[in-house]
Amino acid sequence: MTADKGAGTMRALIHPAFGDPAAVLAVEERPLPDPGAGQVRVRTLLSPIHNHDLWTVRGTYGFKPSLPAPAGTEALGVVDALGDGVDTLAIGQRVVTGGTFGVWAEYFVANAAGLIPVPDALPDEAAAQLVSMPFSALSLLHSLDLNEGDWLIQNAANGAVGRMVAQLGAARGINVVGLVRRAAGVDELRAQGIERVIATDGDGWRDELAAITGGAPITVGIDSVGGSSAGDVLSTLAVNGTLVVFGAMASPTLELASGDVIFKQATVKGFWGSVVSKEMAADVRAVLFGELIARVSDGTLTLPVAGTFGLDEIGAAVAASDSPGRVGKVLLRP
Repeated sequence: MTADKGAGTMRALIHPAFGDPAAVLAVEERPLPDPGAGQVRVRTLLSPIHNHDLWTVRGTYGFKPSLPAPAGTEALGVVDALGDGVDTLAIGQRVVTGGTFGVWAEYFVANAAGLIPVPDALPDEAAAQLVSMPFSALSLLHSLDLNEGDWLIQNAANGAVGRMVAQLGAARGINVVGLVRRAAGVDELRAQGIERVIATDGDGWRDELAAITGGAPITVGIDSVGGSSAGDVLSTLAVNGTLVVFGAMASPTLELASGDVIFKQATVKGFWGSVVSKEMAADVRAVLFGELIARVSDGTLTLPVAGTFGLDEIGAAVAASDSPGRVGKVLLRP
């Protein structure tokens, strides 16, 4: 192993019980981990707070760790030590990970094969967010087999993934229409250059949708809200359309009209980005990451930051992450 710091400790966020992240997460001293064969140790620079990270701390996510547990899954860092057999990375190299559990710490260990080198020109704040949400958004678009000129509709359009789907879809020539629950959300997105946005708090939103599409068939809908909003998205789809369930911000239950499912002969399916990423062929993943980096570098895809906090400020960081109308990710800096 190269650059061995020997026995030592590091600071890490740990929760001894499941519950409110602001209440159960606290900084503890933990042994400095050593990389095994095929692994590297990474010194954490920045790590975003995602909803699934907070759900995991609450014990309500699909993955439930043993307690006491670390937290966090995505991070940007600098390679600090190499395990045996690692020859694809170098000490001092910036890398990102989107699927390494326990990165809300000063250091973490990860499989070298799962880390992605970051180009020098990419700022830390953008690189730290590159994997989980942007890659999920691009993987989702890639999975839909949409062609240039096709129409897609999504709710939660002012959420992080919704905004990314709109930007990445436009870059691919896909017509993306976004639904938001309030008129203020329309203005927020238009300020970011996303024009096809409709607020559903008025009675005329379906007429507005028809005017935007010119009656063209909408073949795919993305639901990240659940409840009646999922049914609204499904109701706009053409015959043989597909409703993709990506999240459940408002309700874990889908309220879908059976007539829409039957007479549209609709397909309803789920999309879990972390599983899709793990099962994706390496060459496809490389191509998609290349596209992501290019889109961030040329400004097509924007990754704003809502705030940056230290590990010992986790309570304030969680509150900032949960703030309504937040634009951009909240980052942790050890």
